Amino acid sequence: MNTEAQRVRRPKPPPPKKRYSVLLPQELAERFERVAGLRQGSKSAIVEEALDRRLYPEKYPMVGDALLRRLDEQSRAIATLKRDTVIIAEMISLFVRYYLTITPPLGQREQQPARALGKERFQVFVAQIGRRLASDRRLVSEVLESIATHSPDLLATIGNDVAQKVRQAPAGGSAAGNPRANGHSPAMEKPDA
Repeated sequence: MNTEAQRVRRPKPPPPKKRYSVLLPQELAERFERVAGLRQGSKSAIVEEALDRRLYPEKYPMVGDALLRRLDEQSRAIATLKRDTVIIAEMISLFVRYYLTITPPLGQREQQPARALGKERFQVFVAQIGRRLASDRRLVSEVLESIATHSPDLLATIGNDVAQKVRQAPAGGSAAGNPRANGHSPAMEKPDA
């Protein structure tokens, strides 16, 4: 019985290793020597590790998976940028068409006061852009949120990812003040003189 207990306690001997002769190109051999010198280990351990990584890549998924994750993130970011660019181009096109078809040309006497008013409105516009960029709340998000609340069927044409983001967007106003339904903040509106 003692002999059986002793057999059980003995550690298993490592599996026998097989000897191989490998011929390496000079440049690779020099690099192999440098790495072995830096790691201060046996050259056999380096070769064994390299072969293990090459023959069983599923045991070492870190580099490939991280690269794929980053590429997926970049792909999603580019798709979002593309969608936002299409939305912005469409908004600008619609605004320009509306402006050109609705705004009548001004007479000679009205042009100077109109320029002064335009300058003032432009300064207010630039200030509002600055406030929007300083906050993390965007007008496009507010518009899409308003559509999701009042006309959710319109979001079906935009896409499910936008609809989901809009529904999950936090409610509340921007840092520039609580916007009204028309998109203007009370701070932007000036009383007529």
